[in-house]
Amino acid sequence: MSIPVLSPTARHDALQEMASGPELDVLVIGGGVTGAGIAVDAATRGLRVGIVEAQDWASGTSSRSSKLVHGGLRYLYQLDFKLVNESLRERGLLLTQNAPHLVKAQPFLWPLKIPVIERTYSAIGVGMYDVLAQFAHRGSVPIQKHYSKKGSLKLAPAIKPDALTGSIVYYDARVDDARLVVTLVRTAVRYGALAANRVQVQELDQDSSGRVRGAHVVDLETGEDLHIKARSVINATGVWTEKTQSLAHTGGGLKVLASKGIHIVVPKDAIKSKVGIFLRTEKSVLFIIPWKRYWIIGTTDTAYHEDRLEPVADREDIDYLLEHANSVLATPLTRDDIIGTYAGLRPLLQPGTLDNDETKSTKVSREHTVTEAAPGLTVIAGGKLTSYRQMAQDAVDFALGSGAKNKPCVTEKTPLEGANGYFAMWESRKKLAQESGLSVDHVEDLLDRYGADIELVLSMIKEDPSLGDELPGAPEYLRAEIAFGIAYEGALHIEDLLTRRTRIHYEHKDRGVESLDAVAQIAAAMLDWDEETTAREKASYQARCDSEREAEGIWDEKQAQAVREQVEPIRPFKDVAPDVQG
Repeated sequence: MSIPVLSPTARHDALQEMASGPELDVLVIGGGVTGAGIAVDAATRGLRVGIVEAQDWASGTSSRSSKLVHGGLRYLYQLDFKLVNESLRERGLLLTQNAPHLVKAQPFLWPLKIPVIERTYSAIGVGMYDVLAQFAHRGSVPIQKHYSKKGSLKLAPAIKPDALTGSIVYYDARVDDARLVVTLVRTAVRYGALAANRVQVQELDQDSSGRVRGAHVVDLETGEDLHIKARSVINATGVWTEKTQSLAHTGGGLKVLASKGIHIVVPKDAIKSKVGIFLRTEKSVLFIIPWKRYWIIGTTDTAYHEDRLEPVADREDIDYLLEHANSVLATPLTRDDIIGTYAGLRPLLQPGTLDNDETKSTKVSREHTVTEAAPGLTVIAGGKLTSYRQMAQDAVDFALGSGAKNKPCVTEKTPLEGANGYFAMWESRKKLAQESGLSVDHVEDLLDRYGADIELVLSMIKEDPSLGDELPGAPEYLRAEIAFGIAYEGALHIEDLLTRRTRIHYEHKDRGVESLDAVAQIAAAMLDWDEETTAREKASYQARCDSEREAEGIWDEKQAQAVREQVEPIRPFKDVAPDVQG
């Protein structure tokens, strides 16, 4: 089977094949984790599949999450055993089989303040969590451990001594969400799916009976209009669900509330702890999550009514996170400690009418729903990243109807691109470093980003040794990773490379500006940009960074969003039906 490629040429060919080739069995609209998962599910059933995304892969919610694969411990306290069990099963599959290169077990310390009552209450809850985890996927993570105050502070010296009397350490997992999505898209392509990003749906095509039979789309890179025929269309556009389903001129479907969640990023040395930290707040929960070189702290959960394209972190959001993190940290964090922020929107299902200011998004279930908005148009919304595979299975089963029994889901046993051979290559990482001339540190990073596809990255470096050089301003990345993002992962613009193929945008205080010239040089050569295009790309990214930095200092959300909206998108949406962007 050939190597899955998402190059500009492959994208063009896929889009032309969608438009002029045989009718698709399934057209998926939406290139986040749900849509990408659906494409994998449908393709591995032997269906003829196409997937389009109006922006870049994972450009919305799926690159702006807490980057956790978790069973939902707080849902256990809501007695939602079904949701927790499903999530724990999916977590185990990702950790051990489907994406072990991207998903890593992560211990979290839960500080306890009331010596007996809270420990007993919490131990029972976490104990049930562990039992369900072992039942769902035995051995994927260790079970809980209890610590005294002294033992807790040894694990996490950053915590105030008076903030706890002891603790429980339990396990969940973390994931590079954007890389998971692009890996899913590449996996779908490996099994025959046709994939094209920066392709906006203008209208859903219907036959004389009103059945949806495909879509009229526009290639935002070229302006070309095309019609894609499909027996079934699946809408997986998250917070854009209602706008997309309205393109079929239907009043049916799902109603979705957008809830904003923001995260802040601080350097690794700002918090001294060997484990992550889990806190319950008056509204929800707060995670302090360790990564190799920094900590991610989040999240907020507030109803959102502004433009949904590029939400930003404002001052109120940031202060909320700092206040709650500092409630347990011995050395308080300040705004000066922050090296990055990002904001995303969760698509939360609404049982009735659209949200109003009185609706509390934290009361809305995270469980997903699948329905038929119009004949031939399946819509899925809700859920969370952890359960993407189950959501995809449910959506494809629903779209196929009675035909699903003849084409059953096989994704539970389908490793994602880069997973096969990962464990063996990890054990050989020192040998790989010696043979490639890279540091062990770089080889480990490459393995945890690309898995077994590190061989492709190393072959690019062998062909052009300059690609083995570190990026200026972001030495944890190699120039080869920028080239790989273009050649194999569908990146078409600088923002794709710095915000999603890599995480430089929020990992460095300058948002990657120091890396900008080097990234632009590689992209210009590979994407055939002239000087004007290169300058425009650099200016666009700089303007994005400047607007986000300004928004962080503004208290009012509306004003903060207005600053961000002044920056013209690198590929603006085309005009479609009123208030619809696809």
